[in-house]
Amino acid sequence: MSALTKAKGFKKSKTGTYLSIGTTAFGAVGVLKQAKKARHEHDTLRLIDAVVSAAAIATGVALLLRELKRLGDDDVLLG
Repeated sequence: MSALTKAKGFKKSKTGTYLSIGTTAFGAVGVLKQAKKARHEHDTLRLIDAVVSAAAIATGVALLLRELKRLGDDDVLLG
């Protein structure tokens, strides 16, 4: 099995999904800082960018949670 195949398998594993959720949540910290700075500087365009980025993060987390649930449904031990 090649390293690329192993990496793709990891991405579809529970551990890989949890790692992706953590990475995405870490990205949210930067978006919150950006929004705070935009509000402080009254920069509407930067604030809009932060809101759109936050929506993308929320959607990404929702997709990852759905994938995690699907992986859990495939687990014979979980029923």
